[in-house]
Amino acid sequence: MRLLVAALESELVAFPPQLEGFDRLVTGPGKLQATYALTRALDAREYEEVVVVGTAGAIDPLLDVAVYEIDAAIQHDVTDIDGIVGHHVSLPHRVELDSDGVTIATGDHFVDDAEAVAVIRPLGAGLVDMETYAYAWVAQQFGVPIRVLKAVSDRAQDGAITDWNATVAACSGLLRERIRADYGV
Repeated sequence: MRLLVAALESELVAFPPQLEGFDRLVTGPGKLQATYALTRALDAREYEEVVVVGTAGAIDPLLDVAVYEIDAAIQHDVTDIDGIVGHHVSLPHRVELDSDGVTIATGDHFVDDAEAVAVIRPLGAGLVDMETYAYAWVAQQFGVPIRVLKAVSDRAQDGAITDWNATVAACSGLLRERIRADYGV
């Protein structure tokens, strides 16, 4: 059995309520909710794989609207004791996933302005979200393989959430097609 994870119910709107071979978990947005919900789920049951689907802002101008597999996650909203942005005082700077893809920067605020993008982009990420680092770190603590698929919802610039409902529904459709293609369900 696999665990299908999303931060928001709206990210799963294109998915059927029951997906063969998958349990379903909606964690809520942000690193703390993601950590808490996934920890409880993995503590309660063993899974062969965690499959995360969701939306992300593109901060790399070369990334088109599409679904991207995540190869690593960093945190953009932490600073270590030496003042290095993106480094935490006790967690790894970068959490690697077993895939080829795009690096994502996770933080507890919705990135929607050029100034924030200018600070985050040099950290080496192409996408931004609010949960992936937490999901990846928790799955690794439990020794469970994790795969993260993110659909680009916006350019993480001014006006990024102009028509969120329509955008997230379109992203959910792209993610559903990817799960169907990759898992046959």
